[in-house]
Amino acid sequence: MGRGDLTHAESARLKPDLPKSGQRGGRWAGHRRVIDGILYRLRTGVPWRDPAARFGPWKTVYERHRRSSADGTWDRIFAAVLADADAEDRIDWSMVSVDSTSCRSHQHAAGARRKPPRVPGKDARPGSTAPDEGPGRSRGGLTCKIHLAGEGGRRPLALLITPGQWGDAPQLIPVMGRIRVARLGGGHPRTRPDHLDGDKAYSSRRYLRWRQIKHTTPEPKNQRANRQRRGNKGGRPAGFDKTTYRRRSEVERTINALKKSRAVATRFDKRGYIFHGTVTVASIRLWLRP
Repeated sequence: MGRGDLTHAESARLKPDLPKSGQRGGRWAGHRRVIDGILYRLRTGVPWRDPAARFGPWKTVYERHRRSSADGTWDRIFAAVLADADAEDRIDWSMVSVDSTSCRSHQHAAGARRKPPRVPGKDARPGSTAPDEGPGRSRGGLTCKIHLAGEGGRRPLALLITPGQWGDAPQLIPVMGRIRVARLGGGHPRTRPDHLDGDKAYSSRRYLRWRQIKHTTPEPKNQRANRQRRGNKGGRPAGFDKTTYRRRSEVERTINALKKSRAVATRFDKRGYIFHGTVTVASIRLWLRP
């Protein structure tokens, strides 16, 4: 077993959620070896053609990752791992923080053909994608952003990929909407943390009040000026606890842990759904190894 490969316990944990073998031609044989190849590429950022021969044909490794990203296999495994962690009381719901990070796009990530999005259900072929492939032009050139919500234990609960020029403020609602941790004992999935922490870009106070989520976010200058201009109708300023706000560093440390994977720190994937699968695999890895 090489450095970074799955352990026996981790492989046994993933096995129930992986596609079943036994199909014609043994299509899904050798899950563990192929996943080790995907993790090697994730950790090192090497081109898909260059992993060691012990992982098998490079085409098999790439196609398995591409198909698992397209059909939602990685998303289902991520949801299952979160459900197990919640059942074992390993998710720190006391504080969930949101933030984003920019990822520089390699030149190989540019040039994806733009096609209209395929409708899920009507077109189940692998490769159905979101309308936007991701890399957008910003000051640093071609970049994309990873928006994520991280729990107090410095591991991700939800993530979203957007082009690099997109702002942070509009992404709070989509990111929070992706927090859905199933309960193994039955019942509605948990979607609401005890407290939310974020910088001033995520100060959607109306939405957070509607969700009944306690939050600690600085008030932007324009919102403060608008509130003061309205006088008594503007309401009172929200309380701000600097001690609680210091826990925002937890999500920054979560981002740092994700970006230890070189294929996350620099985007090499041309298609948006494949890069989303790459970041999801990195998130699964963080939950498998404490």
